[in-house]
Amino acid sequence: MTDIPSNEQLTAGIVRLLTVEKRASDVFAGPPQVDGIGRVFGGQVLAQALQAAQGTVTDGKCAHSLHAYFLRGGREGAPIEYRIARDFDGRSFANRRVVAAQENEEGIAVPILNLTASFQLPEAGLEHADSPMPDVPQPEDLRSDMDQRREIAEAWGERLNEAQRRLMLRPRPIEMRTTDRLHWMSSEPREPRAHSWFRVCAPITGAEDTPELHRAIITYASDYTLLGTSALPHGLSWMRNELVGASLDHALWFHRDARADEWLLYATDAPWSGGGRGFNRGRIFNRAGELVASVAQEGMMRKRL
Repeated sequence: MTDIPSNEQLTAGIVRLLTVEKRASDVFAGPPQVDGIGRVFGGQVLAQALQAAQGTVTDGKCAHSLHAYFLRGGREGAPIEYRIARDFDGRSFANRRVVAAQENEEGIAVPILNLTASFQLPEAGLEHADSPMPDVPQPEDLRSDMDQRREIAEAWGERLNEAQRRLMLRPRPIEMRTTDRLHWMSSEPREPRAHSWFRVCAPITGAEDTPELHRAIITYASDYTLLGTSALPHGLSWMRNELVGASLDHALWFHRDARADEWLLYATDAPWSGGGRGFNRGRIFNRAGELVASVAQEGMMRKRL
């Protein structure tokens, strides 16, 4: 039986995963997921691309937004190359364009994601906030999603194939606690809204504890649960093999600094689906109720025939 990694090991793993290596001027390599079992998680590519872009901005400017398009599914277990274009460097703002590419099974490097990130020198300005934090149970009053996954895997038994079981039970560096029943387990249609607390599962300390890394981890986690929100009104699930889906694009705006190793609330909603696509929005709050980031994503969503 494989040993279950500790929370500290899982956190060290995501830090390594999101630490890109500079290979040449404006060329970086992102390490692969060591226990790769399928398609690369979109949050990994987003976060590594942001880390590559952040590695080229050294004058105190901080990432305040990113916009990305997923082009192809990447393969876990293989490195990803990130090439940077320095489109703009101004006094207050800077812009970086990133192309993520990975070798396909024929050994040909093909782009899998395009990302543009904008950076700003911190400054004081007019402030307002009109996005109250939802009134939901606190994370201490909720069960972890992993505990629920283990129970579900045991209850479903042979109805899960080996790949589904491995994916469901794979230890994750992001601890999540959902306020409702895990949406992909219910066949009852419900309103397209979901709320989950998340944090990296152990404190980040030492030289690795930088605002850039926390932004990258939040970017990584922002791809969790989002696309599934648009499936809620239809009572269908990817885990039950009822849907075919993939993220098409992803946008994220950072409003204030936040720590990824402290509980953050991810409130998602899906105002529309149609034409084989679902549109989803997310708001991320800290424990003080402050809006720290906003997210939007459209994904392909088709009923499996």
